[in-house]
Amino acid sequence: MSASCAVTPLQSVRTELFSSLSKRPTFPAQSRQPRNKCEISRRGFAARGIVASGVSVMGTPPPSPSSAASQPIQGGERLAFKPEGYNFWEWRGHKIHYVVQGEGLPLVLIHGFGASVFHWRYNIPELAKKYKVYALDLLGFGWSDKALIEYDAMVWTDQVIDFIKEIVKEPSVVVGNSLGGFTALSVAVGLPEQVTGVALLNSAGQFASESRKREDEAEETVLSKFIVKPLKEVFQRVVLGFLFWQAKQPSRIESVLKSVYINAANVDDYLVESISKPATDPNAGEVYYRLMTRFLTNQSRYTLDSVLSKMTCPLLLLWGDLDPWVGPAKAEKIKAFYSNSSLVHLQAGHCPHDEVPEAVNVALLDWLSNVVTKKPSSSPEVSEV
Repeated sequence: MSASCAVTPLQSVRTELFSSLSKRPTFPAQSRQPRNKCEISRRGFAARGIVASGVSVMGTPPPSPSSAASQPIQGGERLAFKPEGYNFWEWRGHKIHYVVQGEGLPLVLIHGFGASVFHWRYNIPELAKKYKVYALDLLGFGWSDKALIEYDAMVWTDQVIDFIKEIVKEPSVVVGNSLGGFTALSVAVGLPEQVTGVALLNSAGQFASESRKREDEAEETVLSKFIVKPLKEVFQRVVLGFLFWQAKQPSRIESVLKSVYINAANVDDYLVESISKPATDPNAGEVYYRLMTRFLTNQSRYTLDSVLSKMTCPLLLLWGDLDPWVGPAKAEKIKAFYSNSSLVHLQAGHCPHDEVPEAVNVALLDWLSNVVTKKPSSSPEVSEV
């Protein structure tokens, strides 16, 4: 989950992590060329209010619960939407929301940046037929507390590790999309005796060779520290305050979701409500500001090779090849780096678990039954769905 971003919204950065394109993407599948890096405009990034998972930290006043419940189901049985949430666990003084269904080997599902447990709406009921499925909201997102802390990639790693220790209490398979993907890898390294497998869906993160030198590594002058930096922070507050308001508009949320869902059939009221509901929290605006100006400038020190080189469990890559932000070349690079891995190509965008849930569920269940519960084969697999 790493990005090195300048603080001003006018300067571009290169990242594969939390990105929103400065130009609206188009999706002719045959003509799209996979990109190892994405050129991101901070202005476009913040204005859209959407980061790698295709969902926003902020939103608009949610539609009525009845409108979300009445939408047609695209992908089979669906997790019931509960405006009040499901279960809550206290972690470091903060309330953490989670869902648990089914019995058997535990699976822990971790959403992407700005999403929530409800982004796994079509996966939880199906997977719970054979496994005990947990999904939790990361701190600062969804129905979990909007804590006013200094956000760092390791905050969520620590949260999930403690969740497995205190709530799951059994060896588990960890599944993550986007930001949740890198978190899953970090959890596997931090808790190797409890994580028996990891599945990534269009994961965030970069290899060290792709990391851009961080601006804060440069020597800070007196002028920069006492004059430029304070003025820059004031400017950020003003600009991001406006962009935050802009990102809350319903048309903006729908537009960005459709830009990362190749098949937009599941961009419905349920999904929009699951994104916009957390906006009612009084701390949501400050969390947005901190994530945009502090967390996102701090990530180049965490790289995929640094965690993959320490991981020992089987790895499944479920990759939406039509993702405008994180293309299939990245999945191939991860597979080449980590030998104990299997790769499944999917005709989907950045959120394949919600766009093509049937295909994701089938591939995940097959891998769980044939790889995780058995000795890994010597030859990693590559398949296409």
